[in-house]
Amino acid sequence: MTIERNEPDSRDDGERTTAPVPAPADEGGISIGLMTGGAVARGARARAEDRSEHTGAAGPAGPVPVPATPPRAGVAIGAMTGGAVAAGAEAHALDASRRLVTVSPELVRALAALRAELPQAVDGSADDGIGEIADQLALVESGMAQTQQAERGRLQRLLALLTSGSAIAGGLASAVAVVQAISALLG
Repeated sequence: MTIERNEPDSRDDGERTTAPVPAPADEGGISIGLMTGGAVARGARARAEDRSEHTGAAGPAGPVPVPATPPRAGVAIGAMTGGAVAAGAEAHALDASRRLVTVSPELVRALAALRAELPQAVDGSADDGIGEIADQLALVESGMAQTQQAERGRLQRLLALLTSGSAIAGGLASAVAVVQAISALLG
């Protein structure tokens, strides 16, 4: 690889020529102990993108030691089960992956009960949180309608909304069942 730089040549007419100049030596690297998904790229303007869909349990069965750091300030990763890492000048990493979880029959029943109970819980105030819960519930339900799978992130968001301390959501019996079912599913 070379870098082009305009420098005056030996002529004194003010014209410039392009002369190849050796690129700086590569520094660093990437060291990964265990990689079961994701994307990694290294170098100037490197791009790493993970747009995969993962199903099942995330992560290795046991602990994985972090490899020795690569020389000259590189990146060391113990275990990578998805995501994106890019190292280098103007490098770009994008994690657009989705982790799918197979939903349990208990969760399906609890979500249906919550859906039925939500309209009765609306108190009319804009900050009661019920609208946001209903929206997130719809996202979870739409994702699992055909596949019986839901995106882990959506389940985590619904769980956070239901456990955020909203007085109205806390008063819903079905919300407790949803929290328990999601918690059991996500571990």
